[in-house]
Amino acid sequence: MTQKTYSPKAGEIQRVWHVLDATDRPLGRLASEIAILLRGKHKPTYAPFLDVGDYVVVVNAAHVGITGKNKPDDKIYYSHSRYPGGLHSESLRHLLARFPDRVIERSVRGMLPKNALGRALIKKLHVYAGATHPHHSQTKELSE
Repeated sequence: MTQKTYSPKAGEIQRVWHVLDATDRPLGRLASEIAILLRGKHKPTYAPFLDVGDYVVVVNAAHVGITGKNKPDDKIYYSHSRYPGGLHSESLRHLLARFPDRVIERSVRGMLPKNALGRALIKKLHVYAGATHPHHSQTKELSE
């Protein structure tokens, strides 16, 4: 008789809230850790086709570490309005000054699947520029 592969049911999934401090942590390493927590790859019940991940709250996003001497000026984020001539560009330095939460959200989104599962996973990420967040009742421990 063959062993059946375990697949977690929706009611069996246990979700935990993680609080990560982004102060002086490299952006890419922080984003990959967040993506692992959102996907649930740290759990023994991980399934690549299911949302078994946890919630993640990131604080102090304005103080995230950037490695590289010229990266804040050389790294350019592009967006397009879908109108002719509607290409907009902004450097990492300016985007961190205006919207530090978007820098982390965008780097994490790039590490998630590009389908409906990825869109569901990114909703469990909450990024805040300062040290305070409104999720104190959900979070029990501070992850470092």
